[in-house]
Amino acid sequence: MDSSTSRTSNDSSMALRNWELANDVQLCETIYQYNAEEQQLIRAVRPWEKDPHYFKEVKISTLALLKMVMHARSGGNLEIMGLLQGKVDVNTLIVMDSFALPVEGTETRVNAQAQAYEYMSTYSESCEAIGRLDKVVGWYHSHPGYGCWLSGIDVSTQALNQQFQEPFVAIVIDPIRTMSAGKVDLGAFRTYPKGYKPADDEPSEYQSIPFNKIEDFGVHCKQYYSLDVSYFKSSLDARLLDLLWNTYWVSTLSSTPLLSNASYINSQLCDLAHKLQSISGKGRSIQSEQCFDAISTERLTKAVKDAKKLSSEVTHGLIAQMIKSMLFNRDIAQTDVIPSSQH
Repeated sequence: MDSSTSRTSNDSSMALRNWELANDVQLCETIYQYNAEEQQLIRAVRPWEKDPHYFKEVKISTLALLKMVMHARSGGNLEIMGLLQGKVDVNTLIVMDSFALPVEGTETRVNAQAQAYEYMSTYSESCEAIGRLDKVVGWYHSHPGYGCWLSGIDVSTQALNQQFQEPFVAIVIDPIRTMSAGKVDLGAFRTYPKGYKPADDEPSEYQSIPFNKIEDFGVHCKQYYSLDVSYFKSSLDARLLDLLWNTYWVSTLSSTPLLSNASYINSQLCDLAHKLQSISGKGRSIQSEQCFDAISTERLTKAVKDAKKLSSEVTHGLIAQMIKSMLFNRDIAQTDVIPSSQH
C-alpha cells in the first residue's frame, strides 16, 4: 500500500469518527438481541393506545441512518421515501434497518404507487424467509432544503399508518441542510389521536421554516409531536459501516458544499428577505418602525435565528473547502517548491 492510499484510508477513518462524534453515535451490543416473546407481549398489550405520548424516543442504528442519508442525497431536490424496520421497547421505537421504496417524488411531495406497495410486501417476506424478525415500524422521507417537520399530507399519511399499522413512526430527513451543516438533519414524529388537544405550553425546539411553508406548518403543527432521536452501533457493524462509509466518503470528498448548495443558500437568503419584509411592511424599513407588537417581535427573533443559522452553514462550507484544499493540494505545492529550490 503506497503512502497516498494509506493517507486516504486514514482520512476516511478519521472522517467516519468525526461523523460519529458529531451525531453522538453510541456503542451498544445488547440492543441487537431480539426477544420474540417480549415483542409479542408488548404488541398484544398495546400501551400506546392509552397514552398519546407513550413513545418518547427513537433509537436508530448507524447503518439505517447512513442508508437513509445516502438515499435522500441521491434524490437531490426531489423527495424520496422508504420504510423502517425494527422493534419496540418501553417508551422507545428502535430502528435497526431501512430500505428504499421505488416511488415518484416531486420537490414538495412523494407518492407511493402500486409498484411500491408490491415491492414493500416482497421485501418484508424475503426478510422473514432469511430469519430477520424485525417488523416494519415506520417510514421515512426527505424534505430537501426546507427542514424536518410534517406537512398536511404527511400528517394524514402518518395518522393513517398509526391507525392500521401501529406502532409506527415518521422520520423526516433534510439532505440539503445535512450537507450544508455537516450534521444529519433528521426528525422523528408521531401524530396525536383524532380530537386530542395537546397542552399549549408543551416545549418544542425552534426550526427554520421557509416563508412559503409557514402556513402549512402552522396549521398542522399541533397535530403531532417530535420524539428524541439517538444513534447506536455495534462492534460487529464495523465492516458494513466501513463499506457504506467509503461510498458516502467519496461522494462527500468529490462535492463542494458551497457549489452544490448554491441554489439552497440563495433560496435561504431570499426567504430571509421575504420574512423581514413581511415584518416591516412593504416599502418600509425595520428601523423606521416605532414599535413592534408581540407577534412582530417574535417573527423578528426567529428571522435573526435563521440568519445566524445560515451564516454558520456558509462558514462551515468555507472551512470544509479550505481543509480539502490543504489536504489534496499539499503534494502539488511540495512538487512546485522542490524543483525551484534546486536551481
